[in-house]
Amino acid sequence: MSDGTLQKLVIRCYEDEKYKTEKTDLKYTAVLNPEKYSETYKTEYKKEEGKGSSSGAPKFTRSLPSDLDLEFLFDRTGILAGYGDEENEEGKKKGIIDDIKKFKQCVYEFNGNTHKPNYLIISWGSLLFNGILTDLSIEYKLFKSDGTPLRAIAKVKFISHIEAEKRASKENKSSPDLTHYRVVKEGDTLPLMTHRIYGDSKYYLEVAKANGLMNFRSLEPGQELFFPPIAKQS
Repeated sequence: MSDGTLQKLVIRCYEDEKYKTEKTDLKYTAVLNPEKYSETYKTEYKKEEGKGSSSGAPKFTRSLPSDLDLEFLFDRTGILAGYGDEENEEGKKKGIIDDIKKFKQCVYEFNGNTHKPNYLIISWGSLLFNGILTDLSIEYKLFKSDGTPLRAIAKVKFISHIEAEKRASKENKSSPDLTHYRVVKEGDTLPLMTHRIYGDSKYYLEVAKANGLMNFRSLEPGQELFFPPIAKQS
């Protein structure tokens, strides 16, 4: 039950896909909570058609990662308490330049250790979203006489991300005509993993080809493999 305290939307940054190493210096707290946000869920189907027959019903292939769309306001006009046009070390007014820079460091710019953007956890009320940035557009709306921006709207899209091991556990299905992702464990072989999913190890060469494996005998623990749908044999 809410105690009436205003809760701000927060974006936390992590170096690793297991969300264990947080970069606390990059945490972003929204100045103003968004007026709205939208989540998009998608599924993938394929159509099967037999020769000389009308098209059949679409067959479910997989659920795709969900999307989260948000908008953030940046404003240094003085209408927001505590967010006036501050001066830099040289005494020059800097508008929202530093605000935008910090936001981009959090959600967009490459992590120096991993050489890719940060993994993110976005939380606000009932919203808890693990993901990575896919789109960022910034519209600058108000300027000082020297061109320094004072107000902007950032439109952001994130795609959900679940670490490979958790996703494999979540997708614990056994149907051979579905797409599967599995993480290699100690002692696993490609024929053995193929048998677990398809009920027959004879498809292991197709799986090796789908994953671009040059040597299917040297699987490494922690490696993620893709197991494509296998058409049923008559």
